[in-house]
Amino acid sequence: MGSSISIIGAGLGGLVLARVLHVHGIAATVYEADATPDVRTQGGQLDIHEGDGQVALAAAGLTEQFRAIIHEGGEATRVLRPNGEALFDESDDGTGGRPEVLRGDLRRILLDSMPADTVQWGHKLASVRPLGNGQHDIEFENGTTTVSDLLVGADGAWSRVRSLLSAAVPEYVGTVFIETYLHDVDARHPATARAVGGGAMFAVSPGKGITVHREVGGILHTYVQLNRSPEWLDSIDFSDAASAKATIAAEFDGWATELTALITDGETALVPRRIFTLPNDHHWDHTSGVTLLGDAAHLMPPSGDGANLAMFDGAELARAIADHRGDLDTALSVFEKAMFTRSEAVAVQAHETLDLCLGERSPFGLIDLITGVTTGSSGDRLAQ
Repeated sequence: MGSSISIIGAGLGGLVLARVLHVHGIAATVYEADATPDVRTQGGQLDIHEGDGQVALAAAGLTEQFRAIIHEGGEATRVLRPNGEALFDESDDGTGGRPEVLRGDLRRILLDSMPADTVQWGHKLASVRPLGNGQHDIEFENGTTTVSDLLVGADGAWSRVRSLLSAAVPEYVGTVFIETYLHDVDARHPATARAVGGGAMFAVSPGKGITVHREVGGILHTYVQLNRSPEWLDSIDFSDAASAKATIAAEFDGWATELTALITDGETALVPRRIFTLPNDHHWDHTSGVTLLGDAAHLMPPSGDGANLAMFDGAELARAIADHRGDLDTALSVFEKAMFTRSEAVAVQAHETLDLCLGERSPFGLIDLITGVTTGSSGDRLAQ
């Protein structure tokens, strides 16, 4: 009789874990709080890296399906001054080293690759009780229960499973990303569309910035970035769209209108997303029958690595389970040891990336990161 594997959370990491286990002939059940796959939007574009995200999708046998959803041209990158002047402008060379895809499309191909009953929707975790010998009694808010031989917390930043292993809680880093969208931009917002270009645009300076991804269908997905206190954020009524727009736009007074239009002309409600992190070296003592992956294990500032790491975690945990069939303790030990080393290094880099974007050397620190060439504080050595 096989082990009962329960995965909490149908994000990318949990789904890759379930899919790669399925490839190896190992059954698992994913429990997701959302009532249906489409009950909420799944975020914007992700650049899927060769060294981890693409490796995970290959392990899942989904490389062909992944290639079919790539946003061609989406790897183009521009860095602008607040006045709209381009400091860096690189087109998509088509090599596909970090191709862009929509998170929702990626989730769909994962869901489509598994038996329909793999994900149990409408199952919000209520409580977990250790039973001994690595087993856990799991209860959901809908009243159903199950017993797991392996419980995997793939339940994100505010993981309910984490408390079984660690007392760590996410802490606010002092930066907020405020999200909004523009639609049909080439026809309705041509100056802004030209400023953004065909892929990603970064207009950043010390303490503040506007980052945009062009998505398929003439959509600009904007993240306004501000280093601000919780009290400042709490003073804004984001349910009052006009007032919130005015307050946020005022932070960019004097910036080029084609850039501030990303805020003032935003066609969706401004959604503030405070950036929380776990300690860079977050780890726990090995505990039979339970582990974490993705943001539940190593929440860090957004730097393009989070989704890639989560998927790689899922693939690596599945591989460890397949390599050590019948010995879940060894599988978890092998997986966790490698993950702790991997995630700490990337978390340190993620904090450094946030500083390069919004710290004192911005925007030139960001250009250094993109090009791998140190430009100094003025950017005089930039090769255009």
